[in-house]
Amino acid sequence: MSYRSIFDGGILRTEFEKAGINTHFIHTIWKFVIENPNCEWDEIPSLPSVVYPLLRSKFKPLTSTLHSAIQSSDNVTTKLLVKLQNGSFVEAVIMRYDTRLGKYCGKPRPGGPRSTLCISSQVGCKMGCKFCATGTMGFKSNLSSGEIVEQLVHASHLSIIRNVVFMGMGEPLNNYNSLVEAVRIMTGLPFQLSPKRITVSTVGIVHAINKLHTDLPGLNLAVSLHAPVQDVRCQIMPAARAFPLEKLMNALHVYQKNSQQKIFIEYIMLDKVNDEEQHAHQLGKLLETFQVVVNLIPFNPIGTLSQFNTSSEEKVCSFQKILRGTYNIRTTVRKQMGQDIMGACGQLVVNQSDTRSVENTGRMTDIEDFGL
Repeated sequence: MSYRSIFDGGILRTEFEKAGINTHFIHTIWKFVIENPNCEWDEIPSLPSVVYPLLRSKFKPLTSTLHSAIQSSDNVTTKLLVKLQNGSFVEAVIMRYDTRLGKYCGKPRPGGPRSTLCISSQVGCKMGCKFCATGTMGFKSNLSSGEIVEQLVHASHLSIIRNVVFMGMGEPLNNYNSLVEAVRIMTGLPFQLSPKRITVSTVGIVHAINKLHTDLPGLNLAVSLHAPVQDVRCQIMPAARAFPLEKLMNALHVYQKNSQQKIFIEYIMLDKVNDEEQHAHQLGKLLETFQVVVNLIPFNPIGTLSQFNTSSEEKVCSFQKILRGTYNIRTTVRKQMGQDIMGACGQLVVNQSDTRSVENTGRMTDIEDFGL
């Protein structure tokens, strides 16, 4: 028999309502499971007697297990390999920062050590982006809301998570209902993450963007743009054919008007593909009417699967200067983290041989992460 995750909130709530059980006990159960992930249901105190047989018959505290946790050589990145109850695997990545080690506008930054969790929403991905290892897996299945939230539970036992970014395996907006329910659980009791600390990244699923602000107000939207013109975008992102750049930009205009929030633009730097000065000017003109932060991402090699090369530092710097100087667009360069454990941006693809454990919890200088 297949059991549901206790963090499949919608199903759990429906079962409680059918049985006439007050749903406020759900938060009590979640808090206990977060603190005691290997618990038995009978160990949870002070629940109505009718709750226990219901939980035993239909739910498990966690339906997934942490198969391995691999630490990067710089001690700031940990890649988690999570095994689902159907035997599939997904990956998540913990990235550790210390805001006090950086500066903002020439002044010391406030804050201290914190961690961001990069989370998966699907097993594999159907978008087929040619620079991304996950795309080589093809699409296997959607994760339930509980399977998404369980990644946060596993990570919370390794580090205190302040930010969550949906930038792991899968296209989050292609698993829309589970995404929405998972985010609502994360922002409610007992997790209580701020929506401002959660970022959802998408290749540009227009019909989902059109309803995202209504369903999840306050969170951050990041768009994997990666090219300033449609033909180049289609060349490196086959799914872009279904979402023409003009329609995507129109949807983003509406989103920004309704949300009154900045939009984060992700732009991978591919040598001789999208990193020339003309591309920088095209991107600047495309975005000049928006309030955006552009994050330039040096391409992370994906072994023998790579058909691209990484742009030189000089090209990345020149690209950044054009966007900043000519178009006054705030532009950052993403720090490369976790390359040695294949945990960097675009490198997530299931490798079940990853079995090393994690002990060190080092810190690094802050970067412009999307949770801010």
